[in-house]
Amino acid sequence: MELRRIEPVLPESIFGVAVRPHLLHQAVVMQLNNRRAGTASTKTRGRVRGSGRKPWRQKGSGRARAGSVRSPIWVGGGTTFGPLPRDYSYRIPKKARRQAVLSALSLKRQEEKLVVVEPEDVSEIKTRLMAEALASLGVGKSLFVIAEADEKIELSARNLPNVKVLRVAGLNVYDLLRFEYLVLTQGALRKIEERFSQ
Repeated sequence: MELRRIEPVLPESIFGVAVRPHLLHQAVVMQLNNRRAGTASTKTRGRVRGSGRKPWRQKGSGRARAGSVRSPIWVGGGTTFGPLPRDYSYRIPKKARRQAVLSALSLKRQEEKLVVVEPEDVSEIKTRLMAEALASLGVGKSLFVIAEADEKIELSARNLPNVKVLRVAGLNVYDLLRFEYLVLTQGALRKIEERFSQ
């Protein structure tokens, strides 16, 4: 496998926009919130196991008054204001999401961490060959973006700990910022141009 580096003309409307950190932040927080399962759950005093009767009489025993064994101040009692199942997901406006992706792409170009390649001789699935090809480009932790599903590239990179292969359809701000380098195939670059030129 060989990754031939090319130097295409990058459109300024996609890779030359002003970086807007607040939009990057909003997009990342939205993505992480949308991933949350929201299944944390605790039992209130009405749900824990235990009798409803008063443990002892109100006065005369010398002990503190108590009305229920399910009280939150008792061991084994209910939880006060504990987490309950909820949906954490929300969405920022479509235009803001689009602008956040453009900001992330432009940031990679500004930092000179953007590499465009043309895969050649992708004849077999081999992790070692993919690792050598990326090492020859001089990139470390990288997001490898391809245009469409490509089993040979995806399976060759699957076991590399610092590489993630993503299709253009799944391009997102979190992954663009999480990986140091952005490696685009020529086909992926064309697809990105089509998608964001509209």
